[in-house]
Amino acid sequence: MLRRTLLAAAALVAGLATAAPAQEAPWPSRPVTIMGGFPNGAGTDIYARRLADPLSRALGVPVVVDNRTGAGGNIGSDLVAKARPDGYTFYLGTAGTHAINAALYRTLPFDVVRDFTPVVLLGDVPNVLIVNPEKRPNLRSCQDVLAAARVRPQAVSYGSTGNGASTHLAGAQFATAASLDLLHVPFRGQPGAMGALLSGDTDLFFNQTAAAMGPIRQGQVRALVVMTRERLAALPDVPTVGEACGLPPMDTSTWYGILGPANLPEPIVRRMNTEVNRIISTPEFRDWLVNNQAITPPVAPNSPEQFRDTQRADVARWAEVVRRSGATVD
Repeated sequence: MLRRTLLAAAALVAGLATAAPAQEAPWPSRPVTIMGGFPNGAGTDIYARRLADPLSRALGVPVVVDNRTGAGGNIGSDLVAKARPDGYTFYLGTAGTHAINAALYRTLPFDVVRDFTPVVLLGDVPNVLIVNPEKRPNLRSCQDVLAAARVRPQAVSYGSTGNGASTHLAGAQFATAASLDLLHVPFRGQPGAMGALLSGDTDLFFNQTAAAMGPIRQGQVRALVVMTRERLAALPDVPTVGEACGLPPMDTSTWYGILGPANLPEPIVRRMNTEVNRIISTPEFRDWLVNNQAITPPVAPNSPEQFRDTQRADVARWAEVVRRSGATVD
């Protein structure tokens, strides 16, 4: 009897010893997903795919990009907000998804601050005003745009990637500053808005640089002004709004950042923050950001706490911009 009891106890101990390593397996031990809220070819998608390969090598597991589009990025945001906080689901969010949408949508199934864990800022993304030189040869400068819009209110249109997106609010801010009455035409994401510009269905596009640089360099579109206070290194010959339009200096830049679900364990947050900061601080990656995407990377490695402060400040800042623009989404 005693022998059977001892054998059972030994088996129990052995079982616990075997199970312990599985329960305490270091993160990550399987593929990590970075979810996006916008279609393939959007700025967030371009950034996520560029980041995925070096991040996969750093973490030692595959990093998968999974875009779940719709509702201004809210579908992807909601999936991440409701995901298990185990370090295997992240979101490449923006000031649009995690600041602007809080003011734009009357109700959301999540709280943009409370239901997420900020991990790391990825950079500031400006907007650039572009036109189709083939379809609109008369619009060669900002002054041409101002003149055309003042002669015929609502006759000059601008496309956007959706109501309340930075591409919409940049146009709204420009119109307000110049006292223009432009026609806003929203689309569901980058492909629709760019397609409308290339086909001539719309006149202007206040696009994010991350998605606009390819068409600009290919000659498909002409960049008229950058919506920043200073010229961009990637577009040195393109003037600012202040320089070309006779308007007050303007900056419509928004940020990209990686967030996880609320209550993400601190060790996972710190590891992810460290690895991403290291990657985007390398000369090769910074050169790609600045000279290829016209994205301004963080000046120095940024902490989750700094990201949290930036997000909260932007929730208030963009709420005022949305209020002035009158943009709403039912």
